[in-house]
Amino acid sequence: MKKDGDRTMALCDAETDYAQAMMEFLKKNKNLPWEPHMYTNPEDLLREEKGEMEMLVVAESVFAREIQDLHPKRLVILSESGRMQWENVVYIDKYQAAEEVLKQLLGVYMEVAEVQLPRVCTNRKTVFIGNYSPVRRCMQTSFAITMSQILAETHSTLYLNFEHYAGIAELVPDLQTLDLADLLYFVNAEKEKFRMRLRTMLKHKGRLDYIPPMKSGQNLLTITAQEWMELLQKIEALEEYEYVILDLSESMQGLFDILRLCDRIYTLTREDRIARAKLLQYEQVLALHEYEDVMDKTRQLNLSHIRRLPEELELLTRGELADLVKGLLKDLDS
Repeated sequence: MKKDGDRTMALCDAETDYAQAMMEFLKKNKNLPWEPHMYTNPEDLLREEKGEMEMLVVAESVFAREIQDLHPKRLVILSESGRMQWENVVYIDKYQAAEEVLKQLLGVYMEVAEVQLPRVCTNRKTVFIGNYSPVRRCMQTSFAITMSQILAETHSTLYLNFEHYAGIAELVPDLQTLDLADLLYFVNAEKEKFRMRLRTMLKHKGRLDYIPPMKSGQNLLTITAQEWMELLQKIEALEEYEYVILDLSESMQGLFDILRLCDRIYTLTREDRIARAKLLQYEQVLALHEYEDVMDKTRQLNLSHIRRLPEELELLTRGELADLVKGLLKDLDS
């Protein structure tokens, strides 16, 4: 039953198993902008929901004109046939992953609402951990993802990849997936709307949150240093993540300023002569541009002794690389 002051999202679907499963999924998400109510027939919906409703989500098979008399702020039909039979309503495909349904509902809601999302406050400064090396094929991304997943087991953690070619197909499921380039469009949005946009774009690997990297590395070259800094500062201001892991590259403008923002930097290298020369040149350029403080926060690592890594990202949390990362994290906490 609705309490005074509640923001309500009502879900009505005669397919009981679907409705119950969706409600269970929604209730596991603690930071929704509304209280979800479930109905399995329109008569109960019309009888119970008398007040103002933030959102009404109705299965296509039970939608009727009188439901519109409830005058929700936003009406969404869960499409079952693929046809759009009514005007002035939003259609969302019913038969897709519950997470995708929720993301689309949040996107619809954000367009019409004065958003005030509940949030989890970490009560501590966001720690930015940068990963950057001028040396190629040094296992930087494997290292960064391993650290991200291990941290995510006990801390709220976000992983962001800024490489020209991320090289991990699992992070970019398809060409239609929203990515880091899309998030940048909303960097100047009001804080709560940015929070909502971020949530609609998030993907997950276990407990780890990540935004898919840009599908076209050429886009990285066009983003200014100021835009990158504003994005990271905006994420920090949300106070939702204890750790943000940055997998950086020289394809981005403002690299040195982003490294300066980081609390800790890991630079992976190799043992050969060319790798040593590249690292020396990198350090000289930092000194030339008065970024010696970046070197003070940097720990150099050589992972050439690690010969084999698992193919699946989830398995990176076990094995020799994971043991090394866990040791580094103990030092980070101390």
